[in-house]
Amino acid sequence: MSKPMRPTALPENSPIFLLLKRGDSDIFLADSRPMLRDPTALITKKERWKDYQLLGLKSPQIAEQAQPGQFLMVRVNDQSNPLLRRPFSIHARERDTVEIFFFRTGVGTTILADKKEGETLDVLGPLGKGFTFRKNLKKKTVFLVGGGRGIAPLYFLAQELRAREIKPRIFYGGKTESDLPVLEKFHRQGFDLFVSTDDGSLGFKGLVSGLFQKELLRSPSQPAQVYACGPEPMMKAIASLAVARRIPAQFSLESIMGCGIGACWGCVKRIRKGAQAEWTKICEEGPVFSGARIIWEGKDP
Repeated sequence: MSKPMRPTALPENSPIFLLLKRGDSDIFLADSRPMLRDPTALITKKERWKDYQLLGLKSPQIAEQAQPGQFLMVRVNDQSNPLLRRPFSIHARERDTVEIFFFRTGVGTTILADKKEGETLDVLGPLGKGFTFRKNLKKKTVFLVGGGRGIAPLYFLAQELRAREIKPRIFYGGKTESDLPVLEKFHRQGFDLFVSTDDGSLGFKGLVSGLFQKELLRSPSQPAQVYACGPEPMMKAIASLAVARRIPAQFSLESIMGCGIGACWGCVKRIRKGAQAEWTKICEEGPVFSGARIIWEGKDP
């Protein structure tokens, strides 16, 4: 049996490296560490709840560098179809392993959902700029709001907040009880949980943004920070409530991504930069942005 390849920073003769070149400069992550490619990330864990899937990927160097809010670009097979990698938020980190949580929704995620423990995947990461933590948050309560699949990056975030002695309060919403598959995972860790379902099958009946608003009004003190991820109408509603109460908020934006490294301009969104609004690449300058900078589209929920 051949020896597995070790994850390394991209070599200069790599086609991916050449794609990343900008003049004479190489693209590095925000903290100046080079992006890693692990062509043999080992699937060590698999959980399934109907179409919701969780995979654990053993990749020590990627796990060591991963930060909450960052993502991976995963090649789902070694064929030309599908051609592009798929982006996945880093859901959790356990020592030398990272987890991704996703919903089977198309060709790429269907192929990935059919993978078995012991198989390997070609992974790029960790990518993007994740959540940030103000120094004055220690011992304070913060609200984390996840709608549906948007819960994916918030478990890793909750773990990190707790490690920093910050108190996370989790708001987790879905259409129905079956759309809350990782609820028990949060329960096992003893996180403070608030649950909503659109149909009232579990917890608060209504949108998670409505539950968030209810708790804001009921709580004797407002949170020191809000972090959120989910459908854009949900995040827009959360942003509006946070702005009205002058609560700092950060949002992990979701987008279709072609490359994940800023080369294709396939994931742009209008973001405020000073007095101007510019089309900005989510994969490169995000996916996490301050709510005050985001130009929200569409109708309120």
